[in-house]
Amino acid sequence: MKDRQRRNPVDLILKASRSRPWQVNLPSPLPTPKSGAVSPLLIIYGFATVIALGTLLLWLPISSATGDFTSPVDALFTAASAVCVTGLVVVDTGTYYSTFGQGVILALIQIGGLGIMTCAAILLWAFGRRIGIRQRLLMSETLGGGGLGGVVELIKRITIFALVFEILGAVLFYIRFSSDESISPATAAWRSVFQSVSAFNNAGFDIFGEFRSLMDYQDDALVLLVTSALVILGSISFIVFSDVVRVRRFVRLTLDTQMVLITTVALLAVGMIVILITEFSNDETIGGMLLHEKLVNAFFLSCMRTAGFSSINMGSVANYALFFIVLLMFIGGAAGSAAGGIKVNTFGMLIATTWSSIRGIEHAGAFGREFKPQQINQALALVMLSIGFAGLVVLVLTMIEDFPFINLLFETVSACGTVGFSTGITPELSTLGKLIVVVTMFIGRLGPLALALSFIQRQRTTTYRHPQDMVRIG
Repeated sequence: MKDRQRRNPVDLILKASRSRPWQVNLPSPLPTPKSGAVSPLLIIYGFATVIALGTLLLWLPISSATGDFTSPVDALFTAASAVCVTGLVVVDTGTYYSTFGQGVILALIQIGGLGIMTCAAILLWAFGRRIGIRQRLLMSETLGGGGLGGVVELIKRITIFALVFEILGAVLFYIRFSSDESISPATAAWRSVFQSVSAFNNAGFDIFGEFRSLMDYQDDALVLLVTSALVILGSISFIVFSDVVRVRRFVRLTLDTQMVLITTVALLAVGMIVILITEFSNDETIGGMLLHEKLVNAFFLSCMRTAGFSSINMGSVANYALFFIVLLMFIGGAAGSAAGGIKVNTFGMLIATTWSSIRGIEHAGAFGREFKPQQINQALALVMLSIGFAGLVVLVLTMIEDFPFINLLFETVSACGTVGFSTGITPELSTLGKLIVVVTMFIGRLGPLALALSFIQRQRTTTYRHPQDMVRIG
């Protein structure tokens, strides 16, 4: 009797199938975390392959305006920055690269912004190929879309979402750029498309020339506000956007959407206020502007914590303002979006957990719902690893580069958060320094995602608990 109870259920099914095979219909097993789980390495290999291809294309003479071969290090840096939607550059995109080279960069930005798995699914779908369970699992975990059945439809909607706003942004930019008599309509159209795609994907690349980003448009509210709107839409993720459009009532939104919206609005408001206070009288930044221009530029710069476009010379910003922007860049945008950083979801959860601890609440949560303890632990692990990695990169760059510490810290966090803000030292970095920044951008873009996938696959429920003990705090 005991032996019968201890038999594996699978053995009983197999025994039944041998005696009555026509009565048993075993489905194909889904991948399990131990045997068939999708590996984060697949995404890493995908990004690395696209960067390698982009490096090769940008290295060719056809990609440079002069028709010469580009330095392999500069080509690698530009390709990595584009795929990782960072925006840090070592050569001026608008003047150094030809139209073909700029087109390659734009394609890399679009691939990096949408994501390797999303682009792969689009190609498979376009050519009528079947998307298997393994690919669906990886896409679902990457996009946060839930079940396997709707992941392909989710990818289609994400693609349409991106294209609609990129086209709308390009039209609005063209209205402004086409009024400039110094450029041709074709140039205005190309600039409009490039700026819209770069802004929506939070890439920070521009083709206006001379490393000036949007400094020539600091008094143009249309360009600054359209860019800001595209950056915000690209940084909150399609999941949040669709939830808001579908539900429309804040109290009925998912907890994840509520955390993203509240944290994003708070960061935008605080960032704008701090920039206004610290730079209000700085004539080298916004000090010489009219009041409404100061407000627009302060809001624009606060939005750019995830994208890296600039309407002022960041090298002239006060050190304490730079440090505050470092904190904003470290947080970044929403999970599943084109933005980098530790994500506003993570930051909002930790802030809410801290507030719950201060109030003596045992089970942390927000908006009437509790957080899963395991997710809180994962958020803490992500933040600590990100701080440790950024600190290590700053330490190494400080040892090999001859620049002020605040500039190197700013550059490092900008690369880690795939932002693209720079105080102007990027082109002057040594070859080793550039390669370190390339690795930093790559890890900054894929590290949090790979870590999250690893958390998901290793998640398990333990059947036992260790004895509790106390650790002194404070």
